[in-house]
Amino acid sequence: MIHKITITVHQNHISPRFDLATEVLIILISNHSVIEEKKSIVLPRSSADELCHLLLSENINTLICGGIEEEYYQFLKWKKINIFDSVVGNWKLAFQNWIENTLKPGDVIQDRMVEGKHV
Repeated sequence: MIHKITITVHQNHISPRFDLATEVLIILISNHSVIEEKKSIVLPRSSADELCHLLLSENINTLICGGIEEEYYQFLKWKKINIFDSVVGNWKLAFQNWIENTLKPGDVIQDRMVEGKHV
């Protein structure tokens, strides 16, 4: 089964607000963990309406983002997009948590150092 996930990003972190995101990652996944394709799209300006249009035109199944206004949240839910909102932290760790089926809306994902190594 093919699954398309979008993550709103700012540098190495999830963009704090959906409506201010200017970059997204689109990741095409098969068998729930095999990355088939990953692409970064830089948007010409921040626009929640244009971002919603992009999600629909790309046939996105899942969205990982920071804060999102209720109207856009409800619209995307109505369009059958799974939303993990209010997620804070490193996008790679959030994506890994999604792969492991442990990501929840509102998660604060911290990149911790233990004995000089990130864990």
